Amino acid sequence: MSDLQCAARVLVVRHGAADYESELLSDSGGWLSPLGRQQSRELAERLVPERIARVWSSPMSRAVQTAEIVAGALGVDVVVREGLREFGVGVHAGGTGNPDPFRETFAAWVAGDLDARVEGAESGAEVVGRVSEVLAEVADAHRGEAALVVSHGGAICAGVPALARNVSPGHALDVPLANCDLVELEADADGWVCRSWAGHPLT
Repeated sequence: MSDLQCAARVLVVRHGAADYESELLSDSGGWLSPLGRQQSRELAERLVPERIARVWSSPMSRAVQTAEIVAGALGVDVVVREGLREFGVGVHAGGTGNPDPFRETFAAWVAGDLDARVEGAESGAEVVGRVSEVLAEVADAHRGEAALVVSHGGAICAGVPALARNVSPGHALDVPLANCDLVELEADADGWVCRSWAGHPLT
């Protein structure tokens, strides 16, 4: 992130509720459910006062659909970035997800152990690295403006606490992030500060 003369406000949101083709784990698929579409419309209404300059999105369908609904209502465009996608399922692709095969790895990430890895996929450090790269790009593009970033629960909950200097690694477990919940970030020359998480103000 380059030296910022004016702080950028970046609102990071988890996509709306989704339905899936199958209960089997996969790195692709899923689309917004009727509830998810309603959540996205309500999100757009909440964001009107924020004067969002642009919406940035994960390439996964449920995120892109959320982004397009919000951007359409706000009259702005959508930019897609691969770095915002959800963490990969690795060797667990095709499994049922019951019991949760990611529980131990994700618990390690939010405890600060970013070297832990989903077998056959990414480490926490790799997830944080790609999310960080996109957020830096957003901040550089929107100095003195507000932008919306649509991503996924795992990527946000691993990435943001690792980047924001006022958020503990385990914050995501203390305050879960529901569909269309917002995390408000500010970027300045010293890095990232989280102003609120799922409606809860932070200092």
